[in-house]
Amino acid sequence: MIGGALMAPAILPGNSRAADGDALLKIGLIGCGGRGSGAAGQALHADKNTALTALGDVFEDRLKIGLKALQHEAPDQVRVDDQHCFVGVDAFQKVIDSGVDVVILATPPGFRPQHLQAAVAAGKHIFCEKPAATDAPGIRSVLASVAEAKRKNLALVAGFCWRYNLAERALFERILAGQIGEVQAFYGTYFAGPVKPMPPADTRPASATDLEWQLRNWMNFSWLSGDSLVEQAVHAVDWMCWAMNDAPPLKAIAVGGRQIPAEGGNIFDHFEVNYEYANGARGFIASRQQSGCATDNTATIFGAKGRARELGFSGMPFIKGAEDWHYDGPRPDMYQVEHDEMFASIRAGKPINNGVRLAHSSLTAIMGRMAAYTGKEVTWEMAMNSQEALVPASLTWDMTLPVAPMPMPGRTKFA
Repeated sequence: MIGGALMAPAILPGNSRAADGDALLKIGLIGCGGRGSGAAGQALHADKNTALTALGDVFEDRLKIGLKALQHEAPDQVRVDDQHCFVGVDAFQKVIDSGVDVVILATPPGFRPQHLQAAVAAGKHIFCEKPAATDAPGIRSVLASVAEAKRKNLALVAGFCWRYNLAERALFERILAGQIGEVQAFYGTYFAGPVKPMPPADTRPASATDLEWQLRNWMNFSWLSGDSLVEQAVHAVDWMCWAMNDAPPLKAIAVGGRQIPAEGGNIFDHFEVNYEYANGARGFIASRQQSGCATDNTATIFGAKGRARELGFSGMPFIKGAEDWHYDGPRPDMYQVEHDEMFASIRAGKPINNGVRLAHSSLTAIMGRMAAYTGKEVTWEMAMNSQEALVPASLTWDMTLPVAPMPMPGRTKFA
């Protein structure tokens, strides 16, 4: 048995009333990798009357590593006994059904729509990592879940962490207030190394099933990650959406491909997407995930009266134009702020739900990927109504799970 006895929860999930200061919120973590464990730690730090009471992951080793890290970080709040450590493809449902009040969804994003639907159906408050899905059917499911969460008055906080950075908030507030004039163009970069390169095929254990091998290397498979544009560069895409006041783009055209061979995976290692908006504004997103190359994660926003620069992790944002401005205020950990605000909203009985922009920013990235994969111009309506389902309808541990071929622009068909 790990930890002591648990207090009964004093909040009914979905109830709009505020909780009193002594009420315990029980948290369940679904997906115990680095991002999931980090989010769980931040949730525990956000509110002193929280406890982690259930964990779920496909892999037992990942669960144990995550649990150990969290026990070290917040020993008094980690109260997970052996019966509430769930392993397997159905672990998510067992966590949701374990009596928790809040769930953290941090598995590979291919599973996000299914997990979000289940959590909302069970009346749980939710922290949902980005992106929301890897294909359009998933996005449509997410939008339905977002609407249901709003109807039930559930918190649904998106893991687009830059929206919770005080420096970026100050910058984008000024942009949207017109300090640089009407936004005419956005240029964002996400140049980085591979997060987890695909290992050589000869390192695959003889006992590993197709599903296990792909899950262990999920960043390299489009059905699980959405590709590097959708899983990683989506942060730059979300900056663009923010600058455009979250209006969806009309259409996109793109290039992309794979320059560095990778045995077994099917994702591109570079993209460049050109978006067009209804007012004539343009958005440009450039991404690359290759080792040994220059890195850059910034954005420049051009307006009729000046330009703004968002410097990501490397510096403070600023504006140059008719009215210069430079942020010099506090910059607390944005990952912590998103949880602080989520739990404060639950306590106040006014739960945050920013699920629509979670879905729309995710679809904007998916739309760019579709344009790059096919070589075609893709409209917002085409993307939203696409019938291409990347995620298998059902999964079993021993199933044969062939890898979709690498897309070929001009040959890969839009579906």
